[in-house]
Amino acid sequence: MKKALFIDRDGTLIVEPPDFQIDSLEKLEFIPGVFTWLCKIAKETDFELVMVTNQDGLGTASFPEEKFWPAQNKLIKTLEGEGISFSAVFIDRSFAKENLPTRKPGTAMLNSYLKGDYDLANSFVIGDRLTDIQLAKNLGAKGILLANDANKIKLESDLAGSCVLITETWKDIYNQVKIRRAAEVNRSTNETQIAIKINLDGSGISSIKTGLGFFDHMLEQVARHGQIDLQIEANGDLHIDEHHTIEDVGLALGEAFYKALGDKRGIERYGFCLPMDDCLAQVAIDFGGRPWLVWDAEFKREKVGEMPTEMFFHFFKSFSDSAKCNLNIKAEGTNEHHKIEAIFKAFARSIKMAVRKEGDLLPTTKGSL
Repeated sequence: MKKALFIDRDGTLIVEPPDFQIDSLEKLEFIPGVFTWLCKIAKETDFELVMVTNQDGLGTASFPEEKFWPAQNKLIKTLEGEGISFSAVFIDRSFAKENLPTRKPGTAMLNSYLKGDYDLANSFVIGDRLTDIQLAKNLGAKGILLANDANKIKLESDLAGSCVLITETWKDIYNQVKIRRAAEVNRSTNETQIAIKINLDGSGISSIKTGLGFFDHMLEQVARHGQIDLQIEANGDLHIDEHHTIEDVGLALGEAFYKALGDKRGIERYGFCLPMDDCLAQVAIDFGGRPWLVWDAEFKREKVGEMPTEMFFHFFKSFSDSAKCNLNIKAEGTNEHHKIEAIFKAFARSIKMAVRKEGDLLPTTKGSL
């Protein structure tokens, strides 16, 4: 279903003057940051941009048409020049005292969005007044209030549930509405039950519970050094051995990455790292849609912690298969603990590089990944 951002004009896109009327080009002043952050929203998300504004008495002697349209047309043209286009513009011309259903927070101007074609629950109304939040409530959408601290206090209790953000900056609005590259995976077999939540645009927060302390420690490195938020809870048949738990976590984690990356639009795709500890570890990754693992690392100990060293290869092979990525892993050194920890840290850093978004182009000439 389609989604929309219903955006107010005065006080949200442009500065509202003391007389509340933009009736000359001299009064046209854009809100700081609107070009940068609204442009990113337009490029990076699939929201339709819809302008919804009350213009008191437009077309009357108090606000003649010829004084309104030059500034409005300049506004639209300037935004389009910055890559920001509105699919529709709705202007109510009434006075508040008329109490018309077309005037915000009434929804009569927006009836075409109420016919079931739009996912209003995941759409937003963005504005600087409480009437914008009331409009969000009336539409069944989420409200964002662009206001200073004084106006935060005025947010009425019956509107609080409809307002997901109160801010003074368009940067915060972008962070609220941008596409979240997150995923949840639940994998259940006769041997294991795995639950994973991942946010590729996180900050390194993790909660890992696999029942294998050293494995948990390694997965925490993936979150911290990859700057992703990661929750993993695994209940496996450890009374038999560690194999199924490690394998299935690798499969589920790979699937979570695959789902979170979506169509991979804008990602770097490739990543690599050469960290130095007591050993040298190199990990190269390509989220190009083709699973393959090259493994060049030998371990002389049977286990590190509770984790069998033979399962290191198997974990990364399982991840590669489910994430549909190419992994090339090499490591050399004498300390077995340091060697595998360096591999996991290099793996994390390569992921951080590969999933970084730059623009909105697909990193391939094939048309899809």
